[in-house]
Formats: sequence, C-alpha cells, structure tokens
Amino acid sequence: MFGFDGRELGAVFVGGAVGTLARAGLAELAGGDPARWPWPTFIVNIVGAFLLGYFVTRLLERLPVSSYRRPLLGTGVCGGLTTFSTMQVETIKMLEHGRFGLAVGYTAASIAAGLLAVYVATALTRRVRVRR
Repeated sequence: MFGFDGRELGAVFVGGAVGTLARAGLAELAGGDPARWPWPTFIVNIVGAFLLGYFVTRLLERLPVSSYRRPLLGTGVCGGLTTFSTMQVETIKMLEHGRFGLAVGYTAASIAAGLLAVYVATALTRRVRVRR
C-alpha cells in the first residue's frame, strides 16, 4: 500500500540536520529570559515561515517536479529550523512569571508575522519572471 523511499527519508534527515544546526547556533548566541522577548525563537520561526513560503511556491509552481527537493527543503530544513514547541514553552514560562501581556503579544506576533512571511515569500516568488 505505502512504498518506503529511503532517499526521501534521507533528504528529510539531512535537511532537518541543517535546519536544526542553524537554529541551535542562533539560540547559543542569546540566552533565554522569561521576562524578555525571545528573539532567537521568534526570528527562526519567521525566517522558517518565509523560507517555507518560498520553497513551496518555487518547487510547486516554478521548477520541474522532484521527489527530494520538497522533503529536503520544506520538511527537513524548515522543520528543523522552526521551533514552535520552544515558542510554546517560552510562552508558558512567561505566564508562570506573570508576564501575561508579553506572552499574549509574543504569541500573536509570532502567528501574525509567520503568516505575513509566508504571504510575502509566496507573492515575491510569483512575481519573478520565469526564464524560458
């Protein structure tokens, strides 16, 4: 019923490793403080949303079909780079420290900026002329 494709799984693994290493590197540059805006997580999530919008639009609308680009770039790199689970943990820590306004603002800004990033990336990718 379902075929196993080891190369597709390998593409997800390699892409995920690249994305995760990029995120971990940025997180090392700045420590977390529940009383402050968690810039590393916010930035990687917005960048990841932008890249996902770009990759999906480019891969589906501009390039020939490939079995491995989408798993490598979309699922792998963007999945490893973004960290919405960390965003949730940071939000809970803000709430536990009585930083309700910061928690609500962070959550709302993350969702809004992520959706805007996908929209902008998709629109920009579609505006680029296709060379023939």
